[in-house]
Amino acid sequence: MKVFKNFTDYSSQKPLALSLGMFDGVHLGHKSIIDELITIGTENNLETAILTFWPHPRFIFNPNEDLKLLNTLEEKKQLIEKYGIAHLFLKEFDEEFRNLTGEEFVRQILIDKLNVKYLIIGYDHSFGKNKSGNFELLQKLSKELDFEVEQMEAINIHENNISSTKVRNALLTGHIKEANEMLGYSYSVSGTVVHGKKIGRTIGYPTANIDTESIKLLPKKGAYIVEVEVKGNQYKGMLSVGTNPTVNGEKLTVEVYILDFDGDIYDEKITVRFRDFLHDEIKFEGLEKLIERLDEDKRLTEEFNF
Repeated sequence: MKVFKNFTDYSSQKPLALSLGMFDGVHLGHKSIIDELITIGTENNLETAILTFWPHPRFIFNPNEDLKLLNTLEEKKQLIEKYGIAHLFLKEFDEEFRNLTGEEFVRQILIDKLNVKYLIIGYDHSFGKNKSGNFELLQKLSKELDFEVEQMEAINIHENNISSTKVRNALLTGHIKEANEMLGYSYSVSGTVVHGKKIGRTIGYPTANIDTESIKLLPKKGAYIVEVEVKGNQYKGMLSVGTNPTVNGEKLTVEVYILDFDGDIYDEKITVRFRDFLHDEIKFEGLEKLIERLDEDKRLTEEFNF
């Protein structure tokens, strides 16, 4: 997959089948769009492309908002490439771009610069200044500018439309299986293992503290069953998101105890994939009660069907 940050860097002999949007999470709704793009591209000899924005436009419109995303940029690129897209445009949402009307965006960008011949948008997508671009506008312009446009229906699970917002809400309420079902994969967090207070090793549960990207959404505080990837190998793990209230912690940390593992992984990058929610963050009366709960969490993790 080729990645472009400027439209001027792009040139191709073939016209494009393209979709645009944030694609945060690259969930099953997004995958249905990507699958349709690939089908259309194959049938009509078109190359496939996604046009998305980085950084997220909400960082531009609301710089003080503490927005968390389902994907880091690297994760988004990996997922879109995995699903078979040929070109990814990562457009910065600058002043010039945000002032384009929907019609100007179609004429100047999609047609003149990218030679789009087939455009697919999501069921609720709008674009351009003041959200002036929508499916109705695209239908009108398609006849004049000689391209086809398709609006995808929402993908439903249990009679609920899938959306990035619903995935985010599921994670923030500890509904890991529901979030994973909408995503079509296990939600993951990656980061470098850093030094912590090392209290875990004194009670038989040494943990790896993960330094995660600040824009990455963390699920609600609590304990989780996770799959841990370390140096290309997979392990079962128990992960805690929280402040360690039993030992009067204050800073939010992400710590994972890796089952059947003993090694020095400081400064290593590891990935944890969330599989199930164990319980909310608990302040125990003492370390003895904490160890009892950890023993029970370990038993549940060992029994979990990965």
